[in-house]
Amino acid sequence: MTNNELFYTLALQNVSKIGDVIAKKLISSCGSAEAVFNEKQSNLIKIDGIGGILIKNLQSSTHLVSAETELKFIKANHIKVNHYKDNAYPERLKHCVDSPILLFQRGAINLDNQRIISVVGTREITTQGIQFCEKLIEDLKVYNPIIVSGYAYGTDITAHKAAIKQGLQTIACLAHGFNDMYPKPHSKYVSQMEANGGFFTDFRSVSKFDRNNFLKRNRIIAGLSQATIVIESAYKGGSLVTADIANSYNRDVFAVPGRITDKKSIGCNNLIKQHKAHVLTTPLDVPYILNWDLKKQTKALQKSMFVDLKGDEKAIYDMLILKGKLTLDALSILVHIPTYKLASLLLTMELKDVVRPLPGKTFEAV
Repeated sequence: MTNNELFYTLALQNVSKIGDVIAKKLISSCGSAEAVFNEKQSNLIKIDGIGGILIKNLQSSTHLVSAETELKFIKANHIKVNHYKDNAYPERLKHCVDSPILLFQRGAINLDNQRIISVVGTREITTQGIQFCEKLIEDLKVYNPIIVSGYAYGTDITAHKAAIKQGLQTIACLAHGFNDMYPKPHSKYVSQMEANGGFFTDFRSVSKFDRNNFLKRNRIIAGLSQATIVIESAYKGGSLVTADIANSYNRDVFAVPGRITDKKSIGCNNLIKQHKAHVLTTPLDVPYILNWDLKKQTKALQKSMFVDLKGDEKAIYDMLILKGKLTLDALSILVHIPTYKLASLLLTMELKDVVRPLPGKTFEAV
């Protein structure tokens, strides 16, 4: 995407009554965002869904002024912008009709791994819900999934923190622009988030904070992911909206069941009862339903059961399972063990037939 196309797409994004679906239709019909603003009214009126009011809104010069302001903010804050036609745009979002025409990004997000799951739920998560969420992400670590959530209180931040603890990439989808961070207490996690993934939003820096933004944000959470997991939810809640959106995208949905007397389990139980979600009772339900490669998990479990790996050896083995082949220096940094000590441990593990040396001082788990 050229700077010129970004400028006019930002301008189009600012036009009242033009959402992502209409914007894509206009760009498709005219050839580019810039062409939309230069197109004759007589041709625009022929486009399905385009009426006189929208055409009149397009003619205002305020959109170009707004685009200039936003472009300066983007450059000043080193924000990456993903255009919906770009190769770098998240692949699964491309298949969602209402996906954003522009997706703003901060951090070190890498979407090469397509094992992406969203973890959502109530903001008033219970102790049991926290434990299940943490156990879920810990047990899925061997598959190296990307964990997506909404950075809110409760389930969202629990999922993000659990992912960071396990060395997994995690992505927060925000309901506001990058000029702010909500909730404020979560600002302390920003640097960790950006080092282990980052943030997505389709809201501009001038967007006013609004509760309705959370519902709009949820389509990105659902759209990015192969599956959405609901940990806990009351009878109503934003996580149920995310589950409904995921269903509309033909994505898998999982829900953790609970006692019928627990208020925070009503939403999950209803999803299961209405056949809108798979029952999730153990973390391994996820790779089984999603048809992830079970051999790697089985192999890791067998080694941990039949070979005595403890302390540093287990940490080394788990990291090699998670990351694959690693050089001695890279492994040393990841497990926080000096290379002189690490070399000795690797030799011992080689004799146990759990580690294989490769050329270039590289190692892999057997």
